[in-house]
Amino acid sequence: MKRLFDLLLALLAGLVLIVPVLLVALAVRLTSPGPALYWSDRVGRHNRIFKMPKFRSMRVDTPAVATHLLDDPKRWLTPIGPFLRKSSLDELPQLWSILKGDMSFVGPRPALFNQDDLIALRTQAGVDALVPGLTGWAQINGRDELPIPQKVALDIEYLQRRSLAFDLRILWLTAMKVLRREGVQH
Repeated sequence: MKRLFDLLLALLAGLVLIVPVLLVALAVRLTSPGPALYWSDRVGRHNRIFKMPKFRSMRVDTPAVATHLLDDPKRWLTPIGPFLRKSSLDELPQLWSILKGDMSFVGPRPALFNQDDLIALRTQAGVDALVPGLTGWAQINGRDELPIPQKVALDIEYLQRRSLAFDLRILWLTAMKVLRREGVQH
């Protein structure tokens, strides 16, 4: 049921958002050298690595680490990077990952391939059995500001409470956070 929901919603969102997606891609290309998309190695279900696309909000020479681990994250941003991140428009290409089945609309956010501490805690708790999501329970309860143990505790809570109704609640709360631009690293 969840997979069917993901497919239908991703197809609908793709149709509705085709023009904004093309405009954002063009804006990224026109404001900084390099491709419009950045393909990030992420950890998926059962710790399988997959390539997750995002609109590029950082320079092409940025180190492949979590943003909060960079010395001065703002110096790595492209001219429109802060806007893309604040508006979450950089996440739109992940509809492709949802269509492919690498991601779901709701689940734990996929870890970077080198976030060993996060991956280990999720594996120990069985959270690695879930398909990662575009958004999740941890995302709406603190997003980038959460320390890793707290993020994993919220992932465990999602694992225990998951249902279509809970997913719909998380999607609604995510939409409200995005509209208010809350909890975003920029």
